[in-house]
Amino acid sequence: MRVYFDNSATTPVDDEVIEAMIPYFNKYFGNASSLHDFGQEAHEALDKSREIIAKKLNAEYGELIFTSGGTESDNFALKGTAYYYKTKGKNHLIVSKIEHPAVLNTAKTLEKNGFRVTYLNVDEEGFVDLQQLSDSITKDTFLVSIMQANNEIGTIQNLDEIGKICKEHDALFHTDAVQAFTKVPLDVKKYNLDLVSITAHKIHGPKGIGALYIRKDLQRKMVKLMDGGGHEFGKRAGTENVPGAVGFAKAVEIAKEKHIKHMKELRDYIINNILDEIPDSRLNGPDIKTKGDKRLCNNVNVSFKYIEGESILFRLNDEGIAVSTGSACASKSLDPSHVLLSIGLTPEEGLHGSIRVSLSRKNTFEEADYFLEKLKDIVSLLRKMSPLTPK
Repeated sequence: MRVYFDNSATTPVDDEVIEAMIPYFNKYFGNASSLHDFGQEAHEALDKSREIIAKKLNAEYGELIFTSGGTESDNFALKGTAYYYKTKGKNHLIVSKIEHPAVLNTAKTLEKNGFRVTYLNVDEEGFVDLQQLSDSITKDTFLVSIMQANNEIGTIQNLDEIGKICKEHDALFHTDAVQAFTKVPLDVKKYNLDLVSITAHKIHGPKGIGALYIRKDLQRKMVKLMDGGGHEFGKRAGTENVPGAVGFAKAVEIAKEKHIKHMKELRDYIINNILDEIPDSRLNGPDIKTKGDKRLCNNVNVSFKYIEGESILFRLNDEGIAVSTGSACASKSLDPSHVLLSIGLTPEEGLHGSIRVSLSRKNTFEEADYFLEKLKDIVSLLRKMSPLTPK
């Protein structure tokens, strides 16, 4: 059996998405910026796709800028505001310590270029310290960037309260919603959001297409990352990826509440089986018994004492099962997860012995049973081999 449990890294493209995209490769192939009929056919599809995705955010059509994905959207959000507000005397950025590298590394780049950055602490379940946030905002703060849901441990932040704090202190609010989009409700008006990053390939859409929501009156202030033609309302130069946009929109349309329910049931089944049947295992992130609604419906992150996460991953791979040891963007790094460090895990508690299981609507209970069976055997075997295991 082959089991794919790494859907937070990427998801298989849905058949309906592929079917929707195909005509825009060979039939309606025009450049969406061309004025002839071929171009206008493509432009019409781009417009329709933009409208579908914007509606899911409760945003207006003209507030959605297509990008190449979440990383570009995050870079645009942080750098686009930073370089504008620097001319206004504001140079302070606030992010959390558990942001995706696309935000953290952008913040570090800005820091090297003279900006001040505050890195907010999180508690043992990954929730941002709201009091520290409120105390950290100054008259020089131009932006607060806090992800809606963490890609490693699944923690869903309280965007409602964060948005109120930002509005009260007159600071812009950006959220990286890449992992949460379509899995967690997101309303840009309700949460006082000024910028939102999303992408298609986490929701059974194609790779290479994402978007950045930019509040309408903020758009004229954003500094562009790329110069060229007047594409994307003059904010993102480059020929539009029409097939990608069409696929993104179709993926948004397909996503349903019943899929979330299925993933939650599968998530809880896996978590409960691991904690009940594998000694010295620990769930990282929100407890499903008390804060299950504050954890991504598809996220399982568990640590096992005395063994290495990479060893578990490779042995599971030998059994045809794909999981990860954290974010795919950092999977080639030998450093421990910055997220697990931030929630206070020590090597003794399984800092190095963690795996992430991330589900999709396509996964089944049969796959879960196969995974659990193999995982128990692998953990038992590795602990027998480990010099760290108490004798």
